[in-house]
Amino acid sequence: MTFIFDFSAVLLATIRDILPILALITCFQLFILRQPIPHLRRLIIGGFYVVIGLAMFLIGLEKALFPVGKVMAVQLSDPTFLGGSDSTPSSWTAYGWVYLFAALIGFSTTIAEPSLLAVALKAGEVSSGVINPWGLRITVAIGVAVGIALGAFRIVTGTSLHIYILAGYIVVVLQTFTTPKKMIALAYDSGGVTTSTVTVPLVAALGLGLSEAVPGRNPALDGFGLIAFASLFPIITVMGYAQVTHWFIGRSIKNAQKEKIYEI
Repeated sequence: MTFIFDFSAVLLATIRDILPILALITCFQLFILRQPIPHLRRLIIGGFYVVIGLAMFLIGLEKALFPVGKVMAVQLSDPTFLGGSDSTPSSWTAYGWVYLFAALIGFSTTIAEPSLLAVALKAGEVSSGVINPWGLRITVAIGVAVGIALGAFRIVTGTSLHIYILAGYIVVVLQTFTTPKKMIALAYDSGGVTTSTVTVPLVAALGLGLSEAVPGRNPALDGFGLIAFASLFPIITVMGYAQVTHWFIGRSIKNAQKEKIYEI
């Protein structure tokens, strides 16, 4: 019965959140565009599925993903697990399993991210196959993995968030001037789509759980910020991938030209 009451509350909240979007689209369609709503029956059925799916997803976050991320962070940072005793670990190097877990969580959730899959498929379609969707997804996932691991390191050491973010965006700005123009916009979009339905809940729970478990950390100050790392580092990795690929292509062209000259 408790689950039914919780699900009903989430369902009502979801309907409340979707109603303004539905009202906006309906008003524009009927009063601005002055066109009938196409496929009204299919639209109603699809809207019903969207509401039920969102409600089930949100209750799943509350009942499963948030607790799992928090519990894993607490267990991995437990002094008994890290040092084999009840003493508090004295060095950031003792939290190696935490960094590994953070990296793997970042990589796996990004690979499963529906929004990234949509962007990768569209990028491959528009580029006529030049951009490999799987290659793009793996590159972005590596960026998120590095970012989340570095964010976990920041929580453990207690260093300031703005240092990492400023340094990261300086790298992004410098890369923007040297990356092929066709990849810049895609790289920036790749950083945004990683912070969506699958990644955010687990990453947020990981940050809060880790900041509560590490002695001397405040969840309100140190628990947040991992999502910023998850947005920033994929931009760096995608543009870095484009730069490396562009360099190899240019080198291959130069080698081919030299071979032609030698043949002549």
